[in-house]
Amino acid sequence: MSDTPQITDSHCHLDFPDFEGQLDQIIANAAEAGVTRMVTICTRLRNEPTVRAIAEAHAPVFYAAGTHPMSAADEPMATVDELVVLSQHPKFVGIGETGLDYHYTADSADVQKQSLRVHIEAAQRTGLPLIIHARAADDDMARILAEEHRNAPYSCVMHCFSSSAELAKAALDLGFYLSMSGIAAFPKSQELRDIFAAAPVDRVLVETDAPYLAPPPYRGKRNEPAYTAHTARKGAEVFGMDYADFAAQTQTNFDRLFTKAATYKAAA
Repeated sequence: MSDTPQITDSHCHLDFPDFEGQLDQIIANAAEAGVTRMVTICTRLRNEPTVRAIAEAHAPVFYAAGTHPMSAADEPMATVDELVVLSQHPKFVGIGETGLDYHYTADSADVQKQSLRVHIEAAQRTGLPLIIHARAADDDMARILAEEHRNAPYSCVMHCFSSSAELAKAALDLGFYLSMSGIAAFPKSQELRDIFAAAPVDRVLVETDAPYLAPPPYRGKRNEPAYTAHTARKGAEVFGMDYADFAAQTQTNFDRLFTKAATYKAAA
């Protein structure tokens, strides 16, 4: 295992029912594939204690929390102070996921925008990276991210990036990162691979979004952090790099963005 290049699954959902009672095996599978760290994401703040407990119980797991845009209308509005308090946990490493999703939930666009700005302010105040979900909302997303960045700088990753080249450029111009999920490995995703290929390789992360979006050869099945390696191998192809070099680059990128995870030391 020591010869396997190490990578980080920068976005998964280990609290979802798909993994119930299986986390020890899931994390062992990840380690065997070289996935030595993972960030599990809380999408509804009322579930934060459960997600936190997973991170506390498993050394390779860090976590982030926020209100997913598709849940924004159904959940109490997060407050900046609430997110700041949560961020004080030593394994809490990012704000979100938050963002805008007009594909299924355009009727809650106004609430989503309000929630997004709350999360951005929490990122500005804590210095932790913002984790963005963007779907069918490119113009509003680019505008709000830029407006708030002018107010006060913050760092950010466009998680599971599968939006337009225009939104990619807008995010990269702000110094943000793009995260490559299994979608980038789908056969029909050449346009998306071209967007990544045009991005600076030092601004790219890899992730699963598990249990969703498993890359080939597992497409259509439950995704898990171990499968980050399949997406990362496709990423290496996209950038014309050896796998070990691409893996090392994504590790450097993750450490630069998620500084709290990079410098975390377990209590003796």
